[in-house]
Amino acid sequence: MSVDVHKKESMSSLMQVAAAQSSQLSLTEKTAEYIRCSLSENSRRALKSDIAHFTGAWRGMIPANPEMIAEYLTAYSGALSVATLKRRLASISKAHQMKGYPSPAQSEIVKMTLRGVQRQHGIPQSQASPLLKEDVIALYGQIPRNVKGSRDKALILIGFCGAFRRSELVGLNIEDVEFTSQGAVIILTRSKTDQTGVGRKIGIPFGRGMICPVKSLQAWIDVLDADTGAIFRPVTKGGVISDKRLSGHAVSCIIKEHIKKIGELDPARYSGHSLRAGLATSAAMHGASSWKIRAQTGHASDSSLSRYIRDGDLFNNNAAGFLF
Repeated sequence: MSVDVHKKESMSSLMQVAAAQSSQLSLTEKTAEYIRCSLSENSRRALKSDIAHFTGAWRGMIPANPEMIAEYLTAYSGALSVATLKRRLASISKAHQMKGYPSPAQSEIVKMTLRGVQRQHGIPQSQASPLLKEDVIALYGQIPRNVKGSRDKALILIGFCGAFRRSELVGLNIEDVEFTSQGAVIILTRSKTDQTGVGRKIGIPFGRGMICPVKSLQAWIDVLDADTGAIFRPVTKGGVISDKRLSGHAVSCIIKEHIKKIGELDPARYSGHSLRAGLATSAAMHGASSWKIRAQTGHASDSSLSRYIRDGDLFNNNAAGFLF
């Protein structure tokens, strides 16, 4: 098959790949739909973009041999981040598998090329700084006592104590919360690592001092005066609450807004992920075990949690601390 002919093949979405596969295997429409739903909307969007770049911009083809993939990685080494190249390689591999071809990504020549690119062009991924317990207390102290302030207090405290991703935080509904004698139980119905919707319960205990995440959440839900629907919603300057759901981007903006007000931290270094990272790091600094931290964050293993624990443990029994 020539490059030009192959370029005309439509890779506009995973649905089309699934349809082609179902045609070959005489699958029912229902089965084809399940195949399509095996990936999240974001994953399908990324797959579409990556394959379009490989077959369109670079004029590659599927199936591709290992040498073609190695040349593709070389062509964009330095221009694209190593993380982006890894994602595109995974998408190319997925497209091959969906069409019944062996993945060229498993060949040694591709693996060696990628390792070489990573050694020459790899740089540490920039990560949002964690909002530590002391930072959260400082933020809480300057939030005004009004409708928007009530929302922001609940959002920051629940986001921190629940170690939620911003998508998880804005996805919470009132009916996902159960208040008990020990605190609040929040049912996370779906998350980045739980695309099948098995669900997970997160316990938020009552605060032992003046700052209490559970009471802040209850106060905000009382302001909403609703039994169902999104917990965190946009609020106008005049205090009017929208019926819509707050966006993930808005969470980052809210955090940066309050960080700017306290004037001690650089807002550019913080984002919606800072709440999640802050809980894990703060818990590690205060001696919480890794499995207890993972129970709150939902990390599948210690390896995925290690960077937070490592950062939180930098000064605990530091060797230099015994010298001066």
